[in-house]
Order: sequence, then C-alpha cells, then structure tokens
Amino acid sequence: MANDNETAAHSDDSAAETPAGALDGYRVLELGTLIAGPYCGRLLGDMGADVVKIEAPDRPDPLREWGQASGGQQYFWTVHARNKRCVSLDLRVPEGRAVFLDLVRTADVVVESFRPGTLERWGLGYDVLTQHNPGLVLARVSGYGQTGPYASRAGYASVAEGISGLRHLNGFPGQAPPRMALSLGDSLAGLFAFQGVLAALLVRERTGRGQIVDAALTEASLAVQESTIPDYHKTGHVRQPSGTRLDRIAPSNLYLAKDGLWVIIAANQDTVFRRLMTAMDSPELADDPRYATHVARGERQDELDEMIAAWAQQFTATDLIGLLNEHGVVAGPVNTVAEVMEDPQFNARGIFVDHVAPAAGEHPADPIPVKGVGVVPRLSDTAGGVRWGGASRPGAHTDEVLGDLLGYDSDRLAGLRDAGTIA
Repeated sequence: MANDNETAAHSDDSAAETPAGALDGYRVLELGTLIAGPYCGRLLGDMGADVVKIEAPDRPDPLREWGQASGGQQYFWTVHARNKRCVSLDLRVPEGRAVFLDLVRTADVVVESFRPGTLERWGLGYDVLTQHNPGLVLARVSGYGQTGPYASRAGYASVAEGISGLRHLNGFPGQAPPRMALSLGDSLAGLFAFQGVLAALLVRERTGRGQIVDAALTEASLAVQESTIPDYHKTGHVRQPSGTRLDRIAPSNLYLAKDGLWVIIAANQDTVFRRLMTAMDSPELADDPRYATHVARGERQDELDEMIAAWAQQFTATDLIGLLNEHGVVAGPVNTVAEVMEDPQFNARGIFVDHVAPAAGEHPADPIPVKGVGVVPRLSDTAGGVRWGGASRPGAHTDEVLGDLLGYDSDRLAGLRDAGTIA
C-alpha cells in the first residue's frame, strides 16, 4: 500500500457516506488522456483507491471537452474523472519530473497511456521509477503494446477494433462493418489493465516487488473474440458478420412485436427451446428431429426465425416479454437510454448514482448532482462507490495533493507555479 499514513479521503462530505472500498489505502497516479488509461484509473478509484490524475498545465485531458454539456458541466468528463484528484504538473521539465518522483514514492500504481517510449524520453522509465519505489506497479495502456513493429504507432479504439478483427464481425454480411457508438476498444483495454493491476498487486503481496502491466487496445479487442482464432487455425473457418443473430445459434434473434418494438428471444439451449415451444403452443416441436438438438436447429436457423417472427407479431412487446418470462424463456426489450433509466430492475438495484460534480473543482454547499452508473461489480463488504465527480478545473487539487502528501509549503508551491511547473 501507499507508504504514508494518508488515506486521502476527499474533503467532500459525500466521501464519508461511501462504503469502504476494497482498494482503500492504495494510491494510484494516473497519466495520459482520453479513455483507455483513465478508465482503468476510474475503476481503481471506484474500488476505493486514492487516484491522483496528473495533467500537463498547458494540455489538460481533451476528454474535458467531449460529449454533452450544460451549465458548465461536461458529462463525459464526470464519468471518467470521478473519484480522482486533479493535479496540474509538467513532466516535460526537470522540476516537474522531480515532483512526480516524490509522488511515486507515495504510490502503489502508476497508470499511463502515452505512446510507448514517452516516459523513457522523459527519464521516467520503469527502471527509474523502481529506484524510487521497488514495489510500484506500472500499468501501460497503448494502441499496440510496448513491443513489436507497430508499438510506436498512435492507437485509437476504432483502428484497434479493425486490426484485431473485431470490427469485421459487426454488422451484416456484404455491408461496411459499422462501429458501436462507443469507444469499445478503449474500454476493453482499460478493463484488462485494471485486471492486470489487481493481479500485480496480489503478486506484490507475496514478493514485495512490482511489475509492468502491458495492455494493448488491439489485444484487448482480440481477447474477447471467443473461438475465432482456433476455429480458423484448425478448420480454416473465417467467422463472418451475422447481423442481428449469431450464425448457427438458433433461435436467438430480434423479433418485431405488433406495436413495432423489437424483442430479443434467446432460446438456443435445449431446455429453453422446449419452454419456447410450449409458450407457442407447439410443444411437440421440441422433440421433432428437425429442431430437437442444437446442431439441428442451427441448420434450420432461417426456418425457425420465420416461424417465431410470425408468432411474435400477434403480441405487443410488453405482452410478448411477459408471456415468455412466465414460461422461463430468455427474452427482453431493446431499450434506449431513456428506457434504461426507467427500468425497474436497474432502479431496484440502485445502479444510477449521483456524481456530485463541483464547479471549478471546488465543493460548494449546494453541488449539482449528475446521474451516472455506479460501481460494477458489487462487493458485499467493501463496495466502494462514487465519492465525488470530476473536478471541472484542471489542477483543482494540486495544492491539496502536494501539500498533504509531500509536505510542500506555500512558498514551494508558489515557486513551482511561477516557473510554470504547476498551474
């Protein structure tokens, strides 16, 4: 854990109301911008870690200006900057690097998402960092990884999804493969980096030594592709996009109800298919050799889809979902975000929580709450939570962090500010 006694609970009163997190007492220094690295930092913060986000004085994270905004608040920023203290520090100058190394001595983890080689050019490679903190875990998130012929290339989620083959699997055969309206490759890389950090911290408990976690957007996008690699390697099969269904997984598709709404029905497992046939008043089809097995249903996928689509047209979406759930068939709607926020299951679980997003990085008496998704997954004893939203002003917590963690006095802070090392 961080090698000082500071737990760095934020001055916001909401911190006292948040359950203890599994990573309480750990400190993370987050470098880099946009989504992948900061998403890893956000997940660590959700679990209770004290995350200190470091931004260059003249080049704060561009995510501060992404997405929808109103009343001076950027809501994309709120999501990924929650539970973080924002420090403005220039790592390109010697004095800024010296301050950073002081912070490294107090930290457990550094998360960075620069192009490979950037830290080394600044004299902050892992060999240098471990001289100051041998137990440090360094999570490095990049487009292609730290090694290989593409390592020095800039990497974005869209290209990572393409080069990994993930984008090829999306959409309909014969059409341009669309992207999801999310930076999926970034989020996957952030998730894998988070997983790697947790594993490295467990190893450190046994050995006392830190290590490097090397997470690539391309490899994260590849790692979720099920059996595409062995299928091709052993049989030459190239999985193709399959539109609204999976090839030879039947029945599992979207079906249009009579009120024009789409319903997902997933009944490809033998037992669930039997329940579906009972709901359709055709129980005998579950024993029909044409449909009785997974392989047989896959061979008659189009036939089954046509049969179920005609039946579904008799019902409204609500009635159809109700009937199927009564029979134990896996089914549900295709919700917009507006419908998601009204869904009784999500609301019963309390998944939507307030992000108190203070104006200008301060903590006013009447902060403006912004709804967002809470911590996933849920831990029964150390749940963590959203203690505060992201500070809207870059460097809002610079004096707090450098004063509390490093003992810098007002004169030292003023000198750093005059030199442009901090903002």
